[in-house]
Amino acid sequence: MAQDELSNLRIDKQQGAKRPARKKRLLMAALLGAAALVALFVSRGLFTPTVAVESATVAMVYPSQTFTLLNASGYVVAQRKASVASKATGRLEWLGVEEGSRVKKGDILARLENRDAEAARDQAAAGLVTSRSTLEEVKAELQDATLNYDRQKDLVGQGITSRAEYDVAEARYRRATAAVSGATSAIRGAEASLRGAGVALEYTLIRAPFDGVVLTKNADMGDIVTPLGAAANAKAAVVTLADMDSLMVETDVSEANLEKVQVGRPCEILLDAFPDSRFRGVVHTIVPTADRSKATVMVKVRFVDKDRRVLPEMSAKVAFLERPVTPAEQKPRTALNPAAVATRNGKSVVFKVAGSKVLETPVRLGSKLGEMQEVLSGVKSGDKIVLKPLEKLVNDSKIKVAEK
Repeated sequence: MAQDELSNLRIDKQQGAKRPARKKRLLMAALLGAAALVALFVSRGLFTPTVAVESATVAMVYPSQTFTLLNASGYVVAQRKASVASKATGRLEWLGVEEGSRVKKGDILARLENRDAEAARDQAAAGLVTSRSTLEEVKAELQDATLNYDRQKDLVGQGITSRAEYDVAEARYRRATAAVSGATSAIRGAEASLRGAGVALEYTLIRAPFDGVVLTKNADMGDIVTPLGAAANAKAAVVTLADMDSLMVETDVSEANLEKVQVGRPCEILLDAFPDSRFRGVVHTIVPTADRSKATVMVKVRFVDKDRRVLPEMSAKVAFLERPVTPAEQKPRTALNPAAVATRNGKSVVFKVAGSKVLETPVRLGSKLGEMQEVLSGVKSGDKIVLKPLEKLVNDSKIKVAEK
């Protein structure tokens, strides 16, 4: 039995031969995977040393920046502005405007309760009619008295009538003459009363003093309006009105730079609300007094072109220029720092930052814009580019942007 068990113990030579072949295949697969991984790392630049660089941004530059003498900041201010109110005191019955409403000179903006003023006007008009009727009556009396007086004068001269009758006729004539004079004066008084009543009625109508735009509405229907606003909860001004054609930029200029500013000097105005727009301006006046606390002088700059987008109290920056801006210089141009331009194979290139790498990009350059260089093609405003690129920097190089 033991002999049978020993006879069953054999070595499988074929199974032993299969194991080295499997090991070889596994080894080859590992080597191929490692080679592919190395190739992947190389293709992605993981073994390439990182280059530390500085970056700059391509920007839009206006040509006027190259001949700017001085920059100052200020605010848009309406030179003609009014808080419109009434000379009468009353309850606001009607309001016909709101913020932003454009009005013409003489337009009715609001109305106070005016029934009492209308009644006073009607009463004055009726008084004038009565006075005129009275004048007609006394004129008729004067005419009759004049005829009687002339007749008695002739008769007394002929001795036909008595002196007493003549005296009565003369007195009547004088009374009629005085009555006509008094009635005439009464008419003038009635006309003055009617004009006064009309003025009082007009005071209840709040009109625009000039062409402009309503900036604020200070009262609503039902509010009590009084000229001085002394009463509790009373309103003095109903609306605030501004003449938009009188808008100017008021800016403070340092005394040390005042010699660079002259009346009539061309300017360029930049409003924070419209950073992509430039407005032509000119120095309108230099206020003849200085602010001793700030050592500045106020300068008012007038807009050459009217624009309905410009509103009072907008913040503004003013560039005082050596000369006026030509039409060709009114549009911005793409520009970059000249230090970002390198030469590769006889061509001007820049290195655009794309994440952690750079892309070598050919560019076509234009004219100089002060310290900046105009670029006609290749990059656009907002692109980040490498500043002062090194010779070892090539396309697809791995970079690290230095923090400023």
